Amino acid sequence: MFMTRQQASRGRGRSALSKVESRQALGFMSPALVGLALFTIVPVGLSIVMSLFHWPAFGDRSFAGLGNYETLFTQSPDFWPALRNSAVFTLLYVPANLVVALGLALALGPRIRGRGAFRVLFFIPVVTPIVANALVWKMLLQPQGLFNGVSMTVFGYELPNFLADQNWAMIMVVVMSVWQGMGYNMLIFSAALEQLPAPVVEAARIDGAQGVRMLRSIVLPMLSPAIFFATVMTVITALQVFAQPQLLTGGGPGNATMPLVQFIYNQGFRFQDLGLAAAAAWVLFVLIILLTAFQFRAQKRWVHYEH
Repeated sequence: MFMTRQQASRGRGRSALSKVESRQALGFMSPALVGLALFTIVPVGLSIVMSLFHWPAFGDRSFAGLGNYETLFTQSPDFWPALRNSAVFTLLYVPANLVVALGLALALGPRIRGRGAFRVLFFIPVVTPIVANALVWKMLLQPQGLFNGVSMTVFGYELPNFLADQNWAMIMVVVMSVWQGMGYNMLIFSAALEQLPAPVVEAARIDGAQGVRMLRSIVLPMLSPAIFFATVMTVITALQVFAQPQLLTGGGPGNATMPLVQFIYNQGFRFQDLGLAAAAAWVLFVLIILLTAFQFRAQKRWVHYEH
């Protein structure tokens, strides 16, 4: 069947209109695209180049190839401790954050009066500047702080200097970080709980599922997509931790709480070795990509999506 002249004219009109709309859309997007190129794409590309050079902040630069990476893995005394600290922080922080957030979401159920106000209360630390939060916690944890003062007054027991004790410093960084970030995952889990199909939950109750059995067999499997999302995002956040140890302990005592991002910061801004800092940043990037890919591959075994 052949098109009439009117149909062909309409087709050309639509094509011309589509081109005009595309140009208009590109015009509206151009500021964001320019910003993306200048502040993301170009710096990322430059960081790859920097990682392959001996690149002091001031002075001559020389090609190093994979020399910076070799230095990281074989000669840098702080790289492996920093990598270990990032791993320890992630292993402690991620489960604690998810468990506390899920517990709060379950506790603030529909039967709780004023649960909206409680959600806002627990979410406030997420939107409060992390510098302010860290400074408050630092004052609370110091030997002259509130915690030790209450312990001495009530129990007559002097608490350890948490931020100067290698056995306690990382734990306190984790505790502060969980308090800071649990509200975000709490909202994710709360929203997921409200989307649970009521007929399924009611049928499980009729069959006698209550308490832990209901949680394990019904609620958690249906929450698994939300738990998966929260786990992936929390792991990425944990591996990039910087402000909490930097402000609470400065990475100390010694290097007991110095994570990989703080190592990168020190190399780049304190020791002005931008090439080594860029190489360490790319090691962190590859580590995050590998762990994220592993989580996406493993989710097929435990995440249940509704069809």
